[in-house]
Amino acid sequence: MSLHRKRHGDIEYSRSTLGKRQHHRSPSLPRRGGGSAASDHRRPSFPSYQEVPDLPSKIWLLCKIIASSASLESSLDDSGVGISSEDVEEVLKLSYSHPASAVKFFRWAGHRLQHRHSPYSWNLVVDLLGKNLLFDAMWDAVHSMLAEGLVSLATFASIFSSFAAARRPADALAAFDTLPAHGVPQDVAALNSLLSALSRENLTASAYDFLHQNQHRIRPDADSYAILLEGFENERNRRGAREVFDEMVLSIGWDTSNIPAYDTFLNTLLFHSTGGLDEALRWLLIMKEHNCYPGKKFVRNAIEECIKLKDLRTATLLWDSLVGKNGCQPDTELYNSMISLFCHLNQMDSAFKFLDDMVPNGAFPDSRTYNLMLQYLIKSAKLQEVFVLLKEMVKNEFLPSPANCNSAMKMFIDFKDWDMAMKAWKIMADNGIVEEEVANSLVIGLRDHDRLPEACKYADIMINKGIKLHSSTMSKLKISLVQVGKGPMYDLLLSKWKMCSRG
Repeated sequence: MSLHRKRHGDIEYSRSTLGKRQHHRSPSLPRRGGGSAASDHRRPSFPSYQEVPDLPSKIWLLCKIIASSASLESSLDDSGVGISSEDVEEVLKLSYSHPASAVKFFRWAGHRLQHRHSPYSWNLVVDLLGKNLLFDAMWDAVHSMLAEGLVSLATFASIFSSFAAARRPADALAAFDTLPAHGVPQDVAALNSLLSALSRENLTASAYDFLHQNQHRIRPDADSYAILLEGFENERNRRGAREVFDEMVLSIGWDTSNIPAYDTFLNTLLFHSTGGLDEALRWLLIMKEHNCYPGKKFVRNAIEECIKLKDLRTATLLWDSLVGKNGCQPDTELYNSMISLFCHLNQMDSAFKFLDDMVPNGAFPDSRTYNLMLQYLIKSAKLQEVFVLLKEMVKNEFLPSPANCNSAMKMFIDFKDWDMAMKAWKIMADNGIVEEEVANSLVIGLRDHDRLPEACKYADIMINKGIKLHSSTMSKLKISLVQVGKGPMYDLLLSKWKMCSRG
């Protein structure tokens, strides 16, 4: 099975797979009543043409007419626009909120296209009617398609999806039974389309029951089980996942290429409230005995669980046995997880080793990587390391978080490392991330430790940058400058300070 499994119920149909345009009659308009809509089901919100940037003016106009015109056909006639099959498709995609008007537009366009709508347009009509719970009208459209031989599995993927979204699994299953009557084979592709539609709406139990009851006539494949496992993962249904996994192994055996299924199953076990990590690790050992492995998602989530438990030993074993093997290449997020664990356990040397290993392995540090390291270096009062990392961050165009900036400056000031404090302040000020309190603390700290020239220099820079110095800071500078006979320097600073304060 492919590592990147295709979702079988997606409605963004491919025109190239739906056949050529053909002549056919238009569908009837949606009818009120008659069980067409489920009154107890809240209808979803749909995308609007008004939300789409750079929409072609013709499409925008047609969508506007559909959304707002009482006399639709007259307004469309008066618009004077030409129409193509591609235009119809684009308009229908953005008209789900107005199903009755969309069908009228479809019929109006059909007259101008010699009734040669594309199969894609027809499938969009079926979909927008179904998504609006207008199931009678939806079936009318399907019957029109059937008369021209246009019905495909893509059509039924939409039908399955609409019934599932309406919480009507029985109708989705009944629709599956009508496939042969519509010229669509009841094969494993159709089965997987149904399973996917149900599972996406948290109806995985119904999907599994159907598979279980019909596997004698439609043999499930690896995708079938992967779809169910993904559904039970989303529902956090550990029991259901175990049953599906056991049945999968009995039915198709152990398959080294079935990575998504193994990954999904282990993740489902992992997120159980008690003992999830231990159970997932036991199953991982069983998989490894059959030379089968999960994907990157499980490794990342398992390491995150190790962080919560402060379990470095298990995290290291997972990394050493899975990362870099069987297609599980380390990425930035995986590295960040391990670095976070090392930082939590105050093992900064190991954290730096993983940081150094990132680029050679094709993973590049990001803002989270650096800020994780910085946070714990500051906590451990590693002054030199903090400054070196700050420089590296900025060089690589990543900025420290405001909290880390303030903590770093306070650390340098508290330790009276003024040279480092001034260098760090420059890095932060150049990137616009110095807060008022930190700036004032630096000026006062320099002044209090016999570094008056630097205090005045930075006060002047801060005033010019629009950083507010407190009146108490200015008063302390005045006292010191007057004492050394440099009152005019203070007067100049005060003049600038007043101008900035007024501005």
